[in-house]
Parts: sequence; C-alpha cells; structure tokens
Amino acid sequence: MKQRPFLLLWTVAVAATVIAFVLHLGLRGKTVDYGYKLGKARKEQARLREMKRVLSLEAASYRTPDRVEHLSRTLLGMTPPPPERIIVLKDATVPASRLRTTDANAAEGGEAPAPKGEAQ
Repeated sequence: MKQRPFLLLWTVAVAATVIAFVLHLGLRGKTVDYGYKLGKARKEQARLREMKRVLSLEAASYRTPDRVEHLSRTLLGMTPPPPERIIVLKDATVPASRLRTTDANAAEGGEAPAPKGEAQ
C-alpha cells in the first residue's frame, strides 16, 4: 500500500514534466516563428523607407521651377506667351515670389514695379 502513493506521485511528476517540456518546445517554436516574421517585417520596413525617400526626392524635383519649365516646354510643347497675350491687372496683388524676381530685374536695370495704389 505504501508504494501506491509514491507511484501516483511519480506518475504525476513525470506527466507534469512532459507537459512542461512540450509547452516549452511549443513556445520556443512560436518564438522562432515570430523572430522570422519580425525579420521579414523589418526588411519590408527598410524597403518601404527607402522607397519613400526616393519618391520624396523625385517629388521634390518635380516642384523645382526649372523642372516644371523643362517639362512644359519639352513634353507639353508650351512656349512663353507673346507680349500681346499678356494682360496686366491694375488692382491685382503680386505674390511675394514674383516680387523678388521683379526686384532683381529692377536692380539689373529693368523696370521697377509700381507701388500699389499709384496710377500707371
């Protein structure tokens, strides 16, 4: 009779050890699987960051005035308008970007823009 409780405890201990070992192997397999997935995700993230960098550089190049002028002249066949097609608006406000270029023209000997409110 004394051996029955020992045998029962021994069987429970062996079963618990086997279950713990199987759980350990399962968790270890999941850890390795997640490691591979994480590596793939990081590789994809690096690829997407590089693509974003390239695309942002490309988009920035499309915003430069020289690039826009080149594309409009070559691909679209556009040319500057002849002087008779230009209409000057008396009460129009001039954007700051245009003021800088007209101020530079005035410094080079071109005409200075008339101050707002004065008659031309």
